[in-house]
Amino acid sequence: ARIVREEKRKVSWPFLTMCCMDSSDGVHRRALELLHLLAGPSAGFRDGQLEAIRALVEDRSRVLVVQRTGWGKSAVYLVTTKLLRESGSGPTILISPLLALMRNQIAMAKRAGVRAATINSSNTGEWERIREELALDSVDLLLVAPERFANAGFQDEVLPALAERSGLVVIDEVHCVSDWGHDFRPDYLRVKQVLDGMPEGIPVVGTTATANDRVVRDISEQLGTGLTIHRGGLARSSLRLHVFGMPAQAQRLAWLVEALERLPGTGICYCLTVRDADRVTEWLQLNGIDAVGYHAGMEDADRLEVEEALLDNRVKAVVATSALGMGFDKPDLAFVIHYQSPGSPVAYYQQVGRAGRGLDRSWGVLLAGAEDRDIQDWFIDTAFPPQGVAERIVACLQEGQGMRLRDLESRFNIKRSRLQQMLKVLEVDGAIVHEGGRYRRTAQPWSYPAERIAGITAQRRREQQVMAGYREHDGCLMEYLGQVLDDPEAAPCGVCMNCAGPDIDLEVSADVAGRATSFLRNRPIVIEPRKQWPGGPRSGRIAQELRLEPGRALCEWGDGGWSDLVQRGRSRDGAFARELVQASADLIRQWDPQPAPQWVTYVPSANRETLLAGFAAQVAGELGLPVHAVLAKTARNRPQKEMQNSVQQFSNVQSAFAVTGEVPAAPVLLVDDLFDSKWTLTVVGAQLREAGGGPVFPFVLAAAVGS
Repeated sequence: ARIVREEKRKVSWPFLTMCCMDSSDGVHRRALELLHLLAGPSAGFRDGQLEAIRALVEDRSRVLVVQRTGWGKSAVYLVTTKLLRESGSGPTILISPLLALMRNQIAMAKRAGVRAATINSSNTGEWERIREELALDSVDLLLVAPERFANAGFQDEVLPALAERSGLVVIDEVHCVSDWGHDFRPDYLRVKQVLDGMPEGIPVVGTTATANDRVVRDISEQLGTGLTIHRGGLARSSLRLHVFGMPAQAQRLAWLVEALERLPGTGICYCLTVRDADRVTEWLQLNGIDAVGYHAGMEDADRLEVEEALLDNRVKAVVATSALGMGFDKPDLAFVIHYQSPGSPVAYYQQVGRAGRGLDRSWGVLLAGAEDRDIQDWFIDTAFPPQGVAERIVACLQEGQGMRLRDLESRFNIKRSRLQQMLKVLEVDGAIVHEGGRYRRTAQPWSYPAERIAGITAQRRREQQVMAGYREHDGCLMEYLGQVLDDPEAAPCGVCMNCAGPDIDLEVSADVAGRATSFLRNRPIVIEPRKQWPGGPRSGRIAQELRLEPGRALCEWGDGGWSDLVQRGRSRDGAFARELVQASADLIRQWDPQPAPQWVTYVPSANRETLLAGFAAQVAGELGLPVHAVLAKTARNRPQKEMQNSVQQFSNVQSAFAVTGEVPAAPVLLVDDLFDSKWTLTVVGAQLREAGGGPVFPFVLAAAVGS
């Protein structure tokens, strides 16, 4: 943040003039009154809550609160905010990572009589009004995402005055500041810079439910010396943990339908990917379950609608990615089911801990799937860019006037999301700046943190093994989680499936199991045509007459349906099963593209020419169409799966194919086995059109997008 001072300012804090705050007993009495506003007249402080509040109010300390989900961490900073405001202090700055969490926090603040406002990407129309309210001192608590500290307008127009008079800084979900944690956010690294630039004596509190010893040590380094740590046990007696091994997706889908019909109340079903969340949501809805999806790709308004429906018990289940997780507060959430296993016990506890905060009985169920390890591996392997790539990018930015993101993509084979994350970390570190849409190098020294990244990667591999151990553990499941999360109070819970026996039925009817298999095998995927060239020799919009027509894929890679046969044909059999040929022909007939294809061709392959040629011929035979092998592979390019962004993917294939035969002037079915970026299909389709061919309808066995 742009808060630069030659020496730290000294602040004389206002004397606590209120009569109710002239002693520790007075603080206790007023704090209890505020707690009653927040949680009801019968509420009392849990062990550690009042101690944390006093450390902040009386001692102006920096405090770390590590307590289980539902313990009441929000009560600590809301009561503290009210006490400090009543004593004449300025507003609280609350740094919060998710919009869903902010909405919960604003609702809780209102119950406590705390006037809260937020400046975030979804309410730009309200920013000016909120700035005026801050200037008039009519805001008690301002919620901001850590990304806001990177915004030049916020840095220049809001933060300096706010930081100078702030009475408290709250860093919610503070584990995000540690890249040893399961949910590291690069923008959280800006928090330390903000704290370093603030006047001395401002109390600071970081809160989290998910921090083991290593993460606590890292947080302590970020928040500074003299940190007071309040840490409690993780167990919740109402939460009944279960683990069931269900390798096949059809088995899990069938179980979900019958389990959700039996389980009381409402809950969350977590998936590792957006694709799986969409698939599970669709399946549940087809079976009459009132389920809705939730993930980061949705519009803010749609996510808010889902949150409100869940809070009001208007849906049976929300099928979500980790986007619905940190801090989401629903005390009567009856169950949390994991369709797939997270790769970290910290991440798992953070999510399963949503259930049962205010109930006597709730369930946390982990369904272990065959695909879990592959998905976990992908997250681990793509967490950090390779050292050589990172160093070349930094060196590249020393040249000239800087580079735009697209320029970097064209020069470096790295996925856009990973590139953006790396650039963000470099910017936070001061190695580069982002101005006017360009990234450029600063004069600050920088070196790739190879040792730290290697350590983090090794730690995540160990956590992966810990989760595998959890799935096989025959002792208390809650105690196991507590021990691996360094819970000082870990002990047998007496209610999990290993302590008390499972109280959830595993059996599913043959009818539902059969329908689940059929569902996975009858979900054709639409291949939407690309409309824009990425740059280079071809840029701008793809001419309408050169575009592909909308196409179809039989399945998704790893979906548990036809995908298993596709994988076996590619890697083991050297030919695709007759069953796949028949299913493909049936799908194409059902699809009925218009104008109807009059012939068939296929994308040539250096490694699988016979496989694809044979498959195309069989499908053509089923459809009664001729096959014309009019395309040839003219360059031995790298496997397209190794290309990490759109510019690289297009460059890799733009000169790799050529039309070598006579192209019939009629609609054609273009066959391939896999597609990911669609650039191979797009390039080949344009070549067929340029050679005089008719509309090109792609048909692919499996969509491997993001696999």
